[in-house]
Order: sequence, then structure tokens, then C-alpha cells
Amino acid sequence: MPDDNSLALYVHWPFCVSKCPYCDFNSHVRAEVDQAAWRAALLADLAHEARALPGRRVTSIFFGGGTPSLMPPDTVAAVIEAAAQAWGLAPDAEITLEANPSSVEAARFGDLAAVGVNRVSLGLQALDDAVLRFLGRAHDVAEGLRALETAQRAFARVSFDLIYARPGQTVQAWENELARALAFGTGHLSLYQLTIEPGTRFATEAAAGRLVVPDGDAAADLYETTQAMTAAARLPAYEISNHARAGEESRHNLSYWRYRDYAGVGPGAHGRRLGVATQRRRKPENWLAAVARNGHGIEVEDDLAPAVQAEEALLMGLRLAEGVDLARIARLGARPVEALVDLAAVARLDDKVRLEGDRLRVLPAGMLLLDAILPAIVRAGE
Repeated sequence: MPDDNSLALYVHWPFCVSKCPYCDFNSHVRAEVDQAAWRAALLADLAHEARALPGRRVTSIFFGGGTPSLMPPDTVAAVIEAAAQAWGLAPDAEITLEANPSSVEAARFGDLAAVGVNRVSLGLQALDDAVLRFLGRAHDVAEGLRALETAQRAFARVSFDLIYARPGQTVQAWENELARALAFGTGHLSLYQLTIEPGTRFATEAAAGRLVVPDGDAAADLYETTQAMTAAARLPAYEISNHARAGEESRHNLSYWRYRDYAGVGPGAHGRRLGVATQRRRKPENWLAAVARNGHGIEVEDDLAPAVQAEEALLMGLRLAEGVDLARIARLGARPVEALVDLAAVARLDDKVRLEGDRLRVLPAGMLLLDAILPAIVRAGE
């Protein structure tokens, strides 16, 4: 059973103007998009989730992509209205839309705010024109900052992304770039280390030796600089890559990390509802055909064993500075804490992991090593 009747809704818009060389998201470039067909299909997919999850109240909606700022505002409005009709919206519902910082998309910000979007997440990615070209971004710094200014006028809450630990990046260069970013005054920053994802153009470049990212020690120095500067600016990390002023955390993403129910609609969207994992068909055309055929785009719908739910909750929750409530995890997994967490490993890692009462959290010194720590302390579900 859910902890309460709240529900997060994720809506995937898969289309982009171009594909970035580092991106492994479910994004696609198409010459034309049948907007009427897509709007109708998103509403049908949403209606299916509403029938599967009655009696809930939507506390957040997240339009992700792809590039959701390419969505017509009337489609965004229709989805928000459908969610409100199907479930009801919390009075303070957070409605986020991811956007590219181009002048064309920024011109829509006022219309998007008018239909109910109250938070935008901008993919600035860098504050250096040469780096933006390297990352395959269509905007330059000046255009990106104009879009940020427009966003700050249009929306109550603004976040933006930066990618660091780029080839050849020094600590001093990152300090300068991050200081500039912090000076814009947004309440939330997502700061990601560049990772080479399989299947991307960067993976091909790296395999050929033409692209080399900072090694472990250099990346650690950049990470520690990030933590120190954001903490000093009162935007500490509340999740390994996400930083916010108190009260400005992404409520939607917290639903994931706290392992609450969320519905996912649109191509490739994942969901978790009442112990069931859902995934939609990834390819836009296949998803569209499935919705027309079945009334939904689901490809996978799996019942998760309690132990698997507990494992997922641990792996997600330990990314958060607040950690996890092990009593809740034990209830979710229907087994004692000792069967879910290696307490001896936790004790051995006491400079990196802390257990206080029922709360287990990874300390700042351990976050840098999170990928190694999690498999050491979390027992795999069955």
C-alpha cells in the first residue's frame, strides 16, 4: 500500500531538434510530428494510468524528454487538465517542464506559464561557447542566458543543468564557471559529471581514444569543489547531483528517490504503482501504434517482489543526503532489516555510511564512492 494518496506523473515527449553526442535518453529527431495524434495518444495513455490508480491526488507533473519545450502549449494544457480531471491536483502541485535554452523555445515560456507550468528545468549544460559546440548544443552562451532571464521572469521556480568533468577541464576553470552559475540566483542546480554512455557518439570517440574524460582523482577534485562551492552558496547537495536552497528541491524527483508511486506516460516512460513496474514502448511510432491498438503504450508490466521493491527503495533513497528509513524499507520488503542491508559492511564503512536509529545515509565523503558502496551494503532482492 502507498504511504499516502499522493502521485507523481511523468510525461515523456521524445522529440529533439538534434541528438547530442553524450545523450542516451529516449530522444528522436523527426522532420514532422502529427501534433493532434500525439496529444490524443498522451491523453489516452494517461487515462489508462488513471483507471489503474484511482483515488489518488497528483502532487507533481514532470514533462521530460527529449525536448518538451517543443510541445505546443495547448498540448501541455490538455495533459495538465486531464490529470486534474482524472485524479485532482494538489493546490501546490509542482509542474515542471524541461526546456532547451533557445530563443525559439524561450518565446513560448509565457504561454507555458499561462497554462500551469510553474517550474522549468533549462539544459544550459555549459557557460563556454567552445564547450557547448563540443557537447553538440544548438545554443551559445548568450542565447542560453537570455533564455534563463526569460525563464526567471515567467516561472516561479527555475533550475538549470551543467555538465562538468569534461575533457581537459581544470579545477580553476570549473570554479570560475560554477561561480558564474551560482550568481544567477536560481534556487536549484543539477550538476552532472560527464559520463560516457554506451551507444552514444561520445562512446565511439572514447573507444577510439579521441575523447578522454578526467581520471578518478581529477574527477574527485572537481566533485569536491562542487560540493564546497554549492554549500557555501546555500545550495547544498540534497541528492548526489542535485543542489537546492531549502524548500526548492524538486518535489517530483524526490518522489522517485523516496520510492513513492509515480505514473509514467509517453514513449519509454517508466512507472511504479502499487508494487508494479511499468514501461512504455520506446520508439515513438511503436508507442503511438500501441496506444491506438490497446488504449495504452505499455510494453512491460511486472509485479515486483517485496524484496525487489525494498532493494529499489534502498538504491534510490541512498542517493539522498537524508538517506532512508530502514523501518519503512523493512515493511516494504516484508523481511527484517538484516536481510536487506549488510549491517557489518555498514559498520566497516562508518566513515562513509552512517546508521543512526532507523535512518541509514551515505555521508558526503561516501557520495563520491556511491557506485562502489551501494553493492557493498545493499543485499540483492529475490
